[in-house]
Amino acid sequence: MYSVTLPRLGTYAAWRDAARALCSNGVPADAVTWRMEGEAQGLFDADTPLPPAGEMTVPATFPQLAKLVCANRTAGVHDLLYRVLLRCRDTPRLLSNRADPQVQQLEVWAKNIRRDMHKMKAFVRFRDVTPQGANRRQFISWFEPDHRIEELIASFFNRRFGDMDWVIVTPEMTTRFEGGTLSHEVGTNSRLDLSDETEELWRTYYANIFNPARLKIKAMQSEMPKKYWKNLPEADLIPGLIAGAQARVEQMQREAPTLPSPQAQRILNRLPERAEPDDIQGCTRCPLAKTATQAVLGAGPTDARLMIVGEQPGDTEDLSGRPFEGPAGQMFDRVAADAGLDRNTAYVTNAVKHFKFTPRGKRRIHQSPNKTEVDACRFWLSREITQVQPVLIIALGATAARALTGNDAPLMPRCGQIEQSLEGLPVLITVHPSAILRGDTEAMRGRLRRDLEAASDMLAQAART
Repeated sequence: MYSVTLPRLGTYAAWRDAARALCSNGVPADAVTWRMEGEAQGLFDADTPLPPAGEMTVPATFPQLAKLVCANRTAGVHDLLYRVLLRCRDTPRLLSNRADPQVQQLEVWAKNIRRDMHKMKAFVRFRDVTPQGANRRQFISWFEPDHRIEELIASFFNRRFGDMDWVIVTPEMTTRFEGGTLSHEVGTNSRLDLSDETEELWRTYYANIFNPARLKIKAMQSEMPKKYWKNLPEADLIPGLIAGAQARVEQMQREAPTLPSPQAQRILNRLPERAEPDDIQGCTRCPLAKTATQAVLGAGPTDARLMIVGEQPGDTEDLSGRPFEGPAGQMFDRVAADAGLDRNTAYVTNAVKHFKFTPRGKRRIHQSPNKTEVDACRFWLSREITQVQPVLIIALGATAARALTGNDAPLMPRCGQIEQSLEGLPVLITVHPSAILRGDTEAMRGRLRRDLEAASDMLAQAART
């Protein structure tokens, strides 16, 4: 019977050396007892010297897994790790079998270590303790990890803060980086009081950047468990901020500005004045006008024989005020040229006149208009159709097809077909050029080109008659 005592400092290296000696000599797992230093020795544990290590090989992924697992505080981790090592001799690909219960358990323990290391990276707070006249900055921090991760995480802080001296104190270990040298010292430590004059400034900053509208308590506590709160100067503010979150959201809603952004206002100021009472720039038929820069009407000859109807203006069109100038419009121009169709002879517009989007950082991501918004904007599309009186209308995409015909059947089976608009005019159904940009390039491009060629032929035939 072998009894192996693992030190608090250098645990993995000690386990590795002992496991290599035992495994290479075929010592079964039941003949070995593993314990950390300071733990009481079992009644039947024997201090039998380890046999000399022999030659052996392990899977390439085993050492890194073992290094993480050895840092876990759960009872039995070193024993199970040794049992898996023994099995790896006969099953070299064992670690790739994640359905194996023992391998699965090791992965869970390793995941716990990675999570604990992530928390330490996130929640270590250094305090400046640089004495006057020192030539290197000096900092100290207190942290309470769940597992024995100090040796594993030290290299991260070494790389990140290599230009200063620092000390991280945990309940069981003190890690120092002084003068470019990293060291660890095992010892029992009490929690440090590291309050300083900058804490009140930080608390003020934290209280002002706290966004109650984005508060998700479960997600917050998952990322920042309460056990870390006692070491954070802003922690005592959190309960009060949570309690007052709803009231602050309501206040923000009441105080939200109703005027357009300065950029949008500058664009609107450049638009020509319109005297008619039902000017589309003042449209309130649906909520889209509140967020879009401006309404985008059609462009082209008002006596055009062909009208082309898309879905809605995009980001580019919303700013310029002209339809089909963005990536989809440029793609349409290229395919139309291949099909022998001159866009400049057509009247081009959209079923919906305002840009619908979702903000994502500095970008505005396109969102498809819903049925209510399409129906609300049909008034303006009908006015354009009445004014132009085209011989043929091309519907680009499902939104345009529905707006023109009232039919919301699936698009693809209808492509290339002639349907009737609500005004009684022929409508050729085809795909939107944005479908080419999203993927399946050749198929969508071929579909659109064939339909535009058919439209060109129909116009030529109508001209002869």
